[in-house]
This record gives sequence, C-alpha cells and structure tokens, in this order.
Amino acid sequence: MRQYDKKLLTLLKERVTIRTTEHLTYMEKKIPDSEGAGELDPRVLQLMMEGAAKSGGGAAGFPDLSEVRPETFPIGAIRAGMGFPNKDLTETKVSVELLKIEGEGGEIPIRIYRPAVTGLLPAVVFFHGGGFIGGSPDVVENPCRSLAEKAGALVVNVDYRLAPEHPFPAGVLDCYDAVQWVYRHADELGVDPSRIAVAGDSAGGNLAAGCAQMDRDSGSGMIRMQALIYPVLLIGESAAYPWRLEEYEIHRHQEYILPGLEALRGAGQLFQALYLQGHDPANPLVSPLLQESVEKLPETLIVTAEYDMLRLEGEAYAGRLAEAGVRTRLIRYKGMDHAFLDKYGIYPQAEDCIDEIASMMGRLSSSL
Repeated sequence: MRQYDKKLLTLLKERVTIRTTEHLTYMEKKIPDSEGAGELDPRVLQLMMEGAAKSGGGAAGFPDLSEVRPETFPIGAIRAGMGFPNKDLTETKVSVELLKIEGEGGEIPIRIYRPAVTGLLPAVVFFHGGGFIGGSPDVVENPCRSLAEKAGALVVNVDYRLAPEHPFPAGVLDCYDAVQWVYRHADELGVDPSRIAVAGDSAGGNLAAGCAQMDRDSGSGMIRMQALIYPVLLIGESAAYPWRLEEYEIHRHQEYILPGLEALRGAGQLFQALYLQGHDPANPLVSPLLQESVEKLPETLIVTAEYDMLRLEGEAYAGRLAEAGVRTRLIRYKGMDHAFLDKYGIYPQAEDCIDEIASMMGRLSSSL
C-alpha cells in the first residue's frame, strides 16, 4: 500500500515545466504538494530528519567516509546499510522465476518477472544500484514487479558480480551477458527480440549505458532503448565536465542538502578505488560521458534528482546524446535526492519514474 495519496501521482504529471537548453528540451517535475522552489520534497525532508535523529552524527545523518581508506573499508557494514524497505504496488499477478544463467565469468543469478498478459512481450533488463560494491536485486524487486505490470513487459533483474571481490569489468560483462541471454532465448521467453531495453539506477545506470555502448560497437542491435535513473556516468574528475555547487538552486534545507551532496562525492572516491583497482577511469565503459562518440546509441530516457551529486553528469550526457541525434528524453525531479527509487511506494516520484519507463516502452512498441 502506498504511503501517499494517489492524487500526488496525478499532480506530478500535471505540475511540469518544460525547459530548453542549446541541444535539448527537458522536463522538470515539481514537488506535487508544494509551491516552493529550492527546497526538499517534504517526504525526503522527513526521512532525512529521522535519519539524523537516529544517527546522532551529522545534521543529515550521513555517514562520514572521509577518513576511511579502501584497505580498511567496512564492506559488509556498508552493504548491509544499503537500500530501503519499500512497497509492492502491483494490483495484478506478476509471476517471479529465479534462474542462474551462464556468463563468461560464471553463473549469473537473475529474477524474471512476467505480467499477466498474453502475446509477445517487450523485455527490460534491469541492473540495481549500489556504487558497484553493494546493492542487490532485493532493493529493486518492487520497482521491477511494477514495471512488468505497468509496461506489460518481461523484466529481468540481474544479480551481477560486485567489487571489490570482482572489480571492473566483471559487473558490466555480467550485465551484457544477461542481455545477450534474453536476446538468444527470446522465443522460449515469449519476448519480442526487437523490443529489448536496458535500465538501471545509479551504478546500474552506468552498467546499462555500458551495455548500450557494447551493443552499438558490436553491431548486434539488440538494445532498442536505455532508461538511466540518476546514473553514474563520470568516475573521477574531468575538466570538460566539472562539478559545480552553484548549479544547484538551494533556498531552504541547506543543513540537509549540502551534507548529502558532499557525502556522495566522498563516497564516490572510495567506490572508484574499490571498483576500478587500477583501471583507467576514462575508459568509456567506466565513464560513458567521456566516450568519443555517442552517435547511434539507442533511444534514451535519463532521470535525474534535483539534489543529487550525479545530476550534472546525467544532464550533460542527455545533452550530448540529443546533440548527436539520439532520441533523448530528460526528466528532473524537483526536491528529490539520490536513490529515490529505493523508496518505492513511499515517494510518489519513484512510482512516477516507473510510469515514465513503462510509457516509453509503450511508445517503443507502437513505433514498430
């Protein structure tokens, strides 16, 4: 059951501002029940206040990782603290099948969600977030269930290998192997092989973008669409794409917004060391924003959160794609912070995000 009135979903679809940059027209979705600007959504603020009260350490309750080093990184504790208990919002039967498929690096556990519809289905291969070092299919279980129902699609939730035990490129290779498996087994899965999409949140968005690159470069043409939810697209620093705090409009709740932005920046440096372990951060499969050409990539949806450190790179990537002639849709959710999909059923924006992916899958179907 939702922890919000369903009318907030309607308001999210109505309270929209269309903005235009040099190469891209994008959509800002306002906080559904507030007229304010430069502030947190009240649901985000409430959870941040509760987190600060429980932790007792820092205004917003964010962990201080500034003094932690890769060799002493508490990987077990960090993994245990990732994700958030969320809600199953499905209203019809969605069956779930657990499988292990063979990849180049060994067995890959997957979960297959099948909606109660007939006929050939489109497919979405979904990759969870977690900084490449954590997260699990459990965290995105409920969003994947809903996506299967709302899109009338087969959804495959991939349990790819994690760093530091399995550094780059293990994770992205697992993900690409999963896409290839769906494509090769389309007939027995009841999937239309011409309607396969990839999607992911945060690090999972990075892996989805990597799969789209590999597919384009190989000439396979398996992937028709990519949905990147607050994706990691730039690991490390880049003079071409600097991070600037002044790009964020902040009028209220600075004591919560600023620590959240800085915490993610600090954590990102650690995650980089654990994930790359000597690999070049400028590798386009590590930092898709830095790839030489983004031409001929599939139709793309990029979703960003207003108060997410990753927002600027996501929006820069959307601009590059649009400039290169890739059909691109960018949505920015006002008042949101990073990882809002984890709060599925708690934040209306998380459900609206799944609605947007489902809608894009529907347009993909109708364009054939």
